[in-house]
Amino acid sequence: MNKYVVRQPIKDKQGNLFGYEILFQEERGSGLYNQTNDYAAADSISNFLAQNNTKIFSDKITFMTFTPNLLFKNTPKIFKQNDLVIQIEDNVIVHPLATTLIQRFRKEGYKFAINDFQFAPRYFGLMEYLDYIKLDFGKNEAVSLENTVKLAKNFNKICIAYGIETQKQYDLAKQLGADYFQGQYVAEKVETKANKTDYLQSNFFQLVVEVTKDEPDVEMIEQIISRDAALTYGLLKMVNSVYFALRNRTSSIRQALVTLGLGQLKQWIYLLSFKGDKEFGSEDVLKRSFLRANFAAELMEYNNTLPISKNEAYLMGMFSTMGSLIDATLEEIFEDIPISEELKQALVYHKGPCSLLLDLVLCYERADWQNITNYADILGIPTNMIAQIYFNCVEEVNRIWETIQDVENESGQENGQDGTIEEIIGDSISDGIDDISDI
Repeated sequence: MNKYVVRQPIKDKQGNLFGYEILFQEERGSGLYNQTNDYAAADSISNFLAQNNTKIFSDKITFMTFTPNLLFKNTPKIFKQNDLVIQIEDNVIVHPLATTLIQRFRKEGYKFAINDFQFAPRYFGLMEYLDYIKLDFGKNEAVSLENTVKLAKNFNKICIAYGIETQKQYDLAKQLGADYFQGQYVAEKVETKANKTDYLQSNFFQLVVEVTKDEPDVEMIEQIISRDAALTYGLLKMVNSVYFALRNRTSSIRQALVTLGLGQLKQWIYLLSFKGDKEFGSEDVLKRSFLRANFAAELMEYNNTLPISKNEAYLMGMFSTMGSLIDATLEEIFEDIPISEELKQALVYHKGPCSLLLDLVLCYERADWQNITNYADILGIPTNMIAQIYFNCVEEVNRIWETIQDVENESGQENGQDGTIEEIIGDSISDGIDDISDI
């Protein structure tokens, strides 16, 4: 049985990441939680979760839907109570042992959410056990949603609006008083875009630490820059500028570092430290770009028909979020980066053969089950491998982010909590700044 498993972000009113929901689906659009499939699905899901439980969680709470058989198999106990919210749907509510099942897990400290709450006696009967009420803003009428949000507030329940795909739905959810928001529009929404490139502070901090070592590791510098769309964009834009007057433009991070040289690289980083507003890019968006990059690159292992390399697939996935980070059109953004025409067609216009891979990555992110299968079949990627590839990439992103945070914390302790980037870099790289001030 082929399944797709994806996680979607849940955000608060300020756009901060609150948690993730893990979504499961069988192939060819059949419902994973269909009663006829529940026995087989329970075994399959339990095995997958047991093998991947450490890959699923980050430092945020995770929402996951459990069927009656998953609850009977004690599948939630794979995870710690503080990490997990058990979601239930109608197939649990109508089960004769529903109350018993829920009470058992409540006593052990698990929290509960209910999907698509309805005005029916069976739902009201479980109200005292619920912590979250989730409402589908993609299919329900505004009047019904308003009444349910009021009901949730009267019972002191936290309300999560999901299925939000448009600005109009998002505005309605905020107007009605929803506490948290979920959907593709929410995942991609950034309150304000930067007038110039945003940089993830912790990634930037680690880059500062690496380049100021007595013997900087060029390979490590390349890795740090390559996992950050904004830093990669800034580096390639500068190296391909008129200042360097390269005979052949480059889209390679390694070649850019060779061209720039360590001294110029230090100066570039020093200039970045003077970024006026001191606000860095949305961590959620940049993490998503890193995940897309890894996912696209790993999927290329199973395809030999596209006219791009694995490294180019990585760049395509990473640059796919640039429209959310920079206040400019994609056409304008990619004027400064000499990516191949195939990548440009995919990123800007969603056309050409490479767009198939990009659209597969984006459909997976949206949990667009049918199109995932369609694109995978066209590309010859085995559908039974995709979920595992995805969560291996999730684990890699989580591991890298933990490393970034550790480096930032350790460096802060060594240099003092009030130390600035400029103080850490030191005076040794300030010489010659005037020489590149016009870059």
